[in-house]
Amino acid sequence: MNESSPIRTETAREIPVESPPARTTRRRSRIGRWLLVLLLLMGAGAIGHRWYDASKTQVAGEPGAAKGRGAGRGGRHGGGGEPAQAVGIASVVAGDIPVVLQGLGTVTPLATVTIRSQISGYLTEIGYREGQMVKKGDFLAQIDPRPYEALLAQYQGQLARDQALLQNSKLDLARFQRLVQQDSISKQNVDTQGALVKQNEGTVAADQALVDQQKLNVAYTRITSPVDGRVGLRQVDLGNYITAASTSIVVVTQLHPISVLFTLPEDDVSRVMRQVRAGAKLVVRAYDRGDANEIGTGVLDTVDNQIDTTTGTVKLRAIFQNDDEALFPNQFVNAKLTVDTVRNAPVVPTAAILRGTPGTYVYLMDGDEKVAVRPIKVGETDGTRTAVTEGLKVGDRVVTDGTDRLRDGAGVRITGGPAAPPESPTGDRAADEKASGDKASGDKASGDKSGADRAAAGETPPRERRQGRRERQPAP
Repeated sequence: MNESSPIRTETAREIPVESPPARTTRRRSRIGRWLLVLLLLMGAGAIGHRWYDASKTQVAGEPGAAKGRGAGRGGRHGGGGEPAQAVGIASVVAGDIPVVLQGLGTVTPLATVTIRSQISGYLTEIGYREGQMVKKGDFLAQIDPRPYEALLAQYQGQLARDQALLQNSKLDLARFQRLVQQDSISKQNVDTQGALVKQNEGTVAADQALVDQQKLNVAYTRITSPVDGRVGLRQVDLGNYITAASTSIVVVTQLHPISVLFTLPEDDVSRVMRQVRAGAKLVVRAYDRGDANEIGTGVLDTVDNQIDTTTGTVKLRAIFQNDDEALFPNQFVNAKLTVDTVRNAPVVPTAAILRGTPGTYVYLMDGDEKVAVRPIKVGETDGTRTAVTEGLKVGDRVVTDGTDRLRDGAGVRITGGPAAPPESPTGDRAADEKASGDKASGDKASGDKSGADRAAAGETPPRERRQGRRERQPAP
């Protein structure tokens, strides 16, 4: 440095500068330490996990052994080491299966009458309550009759006058007829008088018709029920002016007997008509919308005379007495028509019938511990029971519950059904099992004794006995 420089070398301070390679080495050493700590933590966690599993297995050693023994028994019953499947069974019995045809139906009254007045006038009286049961001829309503009564009196007076004229003309005709016999009057006068009599007779007949019409109008002012049934809600109130044949007063619906209109496919028409032509009384049962509860029982009344081409169905009408009024007009029902009955057929529960690769089949009990696949052919069914036409005989036992995991030759364990329960163990085996159970219970009870009880009885604790045996053993 130049001597004339203002910076003096003896007073200048040297600043140490770290080299880049030293800084990189320090960072790498820090990362290595963290990795080593992480590996140590992972190792400690693995050791602790193994120790926890070992202690858990040791504590649960006895239940595990019992589970192993139970699995061994399941392997003996099921074969191949698999546990026996718990199933419910039922026996094939001989029974009668009704042939039932089902269709959708509607409750239809035999008579539904809308009450309207046949004359015009003011409604002066109502003689029913809404929802009341009425008989044929019961009083329902009254129209003001005074205008019609007055007109009736007028026509009756006119009739009396014309009847007097007719009587007078008849007397004159009789006189003329006597005079003509004496040649005192001409024949023309007699004929004229006879025509006048006939004219008066026509007038009297017309007057009588007017009188009868007014009497009928007066009768129409009193409205009565035309059928037996139930009165609906009132459609017009008291004091309103009623127009003839246009104003509805109330609706009366016949409830008993009542009918059900239902439909069946055209393929079933021949079976129904065969029974109808034979004179059979076919039973029809009506069920509710959910097809769970029976509402009523009736008989088939008639079959429609043609098939509906748009739906391919035919209408049928069944009559129900409906004394309890369970069937309500326009109610939707499921109608079931019994057309025939299959007698003494092998019957199985419908739950036992399966469908798959073999077709329609069941699991048949082969002894008491195995099942076999048996293909069958089914016939008529009533929902819960099915008739079998081929493949089973009366007395066979079939599986009804627990068929999901079964296969041909699988081992089973019967848990329910009408079949006899599995055979109980023999006397020796039962005694052995009871003795082993009592021994296990005694060991457990003795193991549960406290240290104080052992000390009071003068017993040596198991740990001290084991330690004494180890001390007495000679050194190797």
